Amino acid sequence: MGKLALKERILMNIEKPARYIGNEVNIVKKDTDDIDIRFAICFPDVYEIGMSYLGIQILYDFFNRRDDTYCERVYSPWPDLDAIMRKEDIPLFSLETQTPISDFDWLGITIQYEMCYTNILQVLELSRIPIWAKDRKKGDTLVIGGGPCTVNPEPLADFFDMFYIGEGETSYNELLDLYKVYKISDMTKEEFLRKAANIPGIYVPSLYDTAYKEDGTVLSVTPIYNDVPKVIKWQAVMDFDNVPYPMKPVVPYIRATQDRVTLEIMRGCIRGCRFCQAGMIYRPTRQKNVEMLKKYARTMLDNTGYEEISLSSLSSSDYEKLDELLNYLIELRDNDHVNVSLPSLRIDAFSLDVMSKVQDIKKSSLTFAAEAGTQRLRDVINKGITEENILQGSHDAFIGGWDKVKLYFMMGLPTETDEDLLGIAELAEKISEVYFDAVPKEKRNGRVMINASSSYFVPKPFTPFQWAPMIKPEEYTRRAYFVKDAFARQRNKKSLKFQYHDAEITVLEGILARGDRRLGKVIYDVYKKGAIFDAWTEFFDMERYNEAFADNGIDIDFYLTRQREDDEIFPWDHIDVGVSKRFLLAEWKNAREGKVTPNCRMKCSGCGAAVYGGGVCFEAKN
Repeated sequence: MGKLALKERILMNIEKPARYIGNEVNIVKKDTDDIDIRFAICFPDVYEIGMSYLGIQILYDFFNRRDDTYCERVYSPWPDLDAIMRKEDIPLFSLETQTPISDFDWLGITIQYEMCYTNILQVLELSRIPIWAKDRKKGDTLVIGGGPCTVNPEPLADFFDMFYIGEGETSYNELLDLYKVYKISDMTKEEFLRKAANIPGIYVPSLYDTAYKEDGTVLSVTPIYNDVPKVIKWQAVMDFDNVPYPMKPVVPYIRATQDRVTLEIMRGCIRGCRFCQAGMIYRPTRQKNVEMLKKYARTMLDNTGYEEISLSSLSSSDYEKLDELLNYLIELRDNDHVNVSLPSLRIDAFSLDVMSKVQDIKKSSLTFAAEAGTQRLRDVINKGITEENILQGSHDAFIGGWDKVKLYFMMGLPTETDEDLLGIAELAEKISEVYFDAVPKEKRNGRVMINASSSYFVPKPFTPFQWAPMIKPEEYTRRAYFVKDAFARQRNKKSLKFQYHDAEITVLEGILARGDRRLGKVIYDVYKKGAIFDAWTEFFDMERYNEAFADNGIDIDFYLTRQREDDEIFPWDHIDVGVSKRFLLAEWKNAREGKVTPNCRMKCSGCGAAVYGGGVCFEAKN
């Protein structure tokens, strides 16, 4: 690596300068003179968060396997450096070669959550790339977005040249091959975008026109050319065993949020929770070969020096070879002193047995994502867990030596009543009673602690609840106090604790999640008022947004608290994720009637994901 983009005096006066110097273990180094395509991949948040995101590591490895492409990383500068870069007119740069981002052919931004939207504009402006896509000409850096938020990219449509809809390993090679032709030919940018739009999964928003009805809802989203597809189809990797995986992930100098080897064992989820967007859009469930995973684990540990390995999936307990894989990892733990992290486990006898082998139970707590306080409401959301499951799991855990339990809930779920809210406190109380019944006094190690927390429910696109209203923030606060008071009335209240999440940030998430292109100007105006790092409570200022909504004539309740009609056209209806709107609407009806839908391995419900031709949809036939 050559000269650093930041002078020593700047590095010495900012927080964590190692965020910006690059040259970490396992970075890819290439001779830029031999490269046709330079691709900057960006996570629009602070370095420690972005370095923890598996998707970035996968695409970084994927792009750099191409001899003609050099992929480098960039993250959002923390506010201290942001201020210096603006004052001293320093362009944003890549970590690998410290090159200004505006010198790259592509800037690929992963859009993982709605609260990073202003940071996207920060990255564009600091990179000296025109913020509005319409202002970029041929020769300017092309801006492409990917990640889960692209299932409704409309609030960001005017800032991106294109979006990649789906899992990145499928269509990028075709797109980059087309770009190489475009770069050296007399093809116009408009011609290139039209050709790109015909590559599976590529959505070019400038080639589509959105019309609205008098009531503000969407009338239509239609292509402006006949040769542009009307529907953009989510891309799913079906040959999951043979897809490239990073065997040498980049190891940061400073501690990242997820500072360990990450082993992706499965994509998708069989459970069908009606609130969960990831469980819908990543269908069908696909599993990685267990022998391959064993090889990956050993190789990645050797290549990184990490002393911990974590399993990545939406529901690790549903991986059918989990027992065999965990026995192998436990052997690694015993022989090589490797810690094993087991997220997303369902608390049952098998999981408890495994955790007792790999965790220090004196320091750990068990987590139950109960989501709702009563069985009625758990059936509404199709959670697939009963109170009996929770109490039995708690009993077995307490017998096994655990004395701390975390409970996660949501407030504001469709059909929720005060009785359901009271059930949150009562369930926590019942778990504490299980402890006192199961563990004799002489074996108790201090007091049992039941820590419950609740988040503010946000209906998301491509879930059965995309039609549902979101409760007003003042009603969320009322419900939170109601639950808090109920906790204070419980018999074992000294063993119980209840916390709830901030309402204002969640309100904005709810507006952006189901928003349309009219919100783009709001995002721009708020950014110009100084908004960045909105996901961080210390920087978030809802008043900026309230002013921008008012200035742009945006009715918050239109996006937030309005129940959508069954036949409403959504801003994202021109995107096809496999799961059909017909299925989602049927599930919305089932939710309101409290009907439970079996998981995918128990019975196929005809969601539409079988169109991909593999995964759990076809397991029984193989």
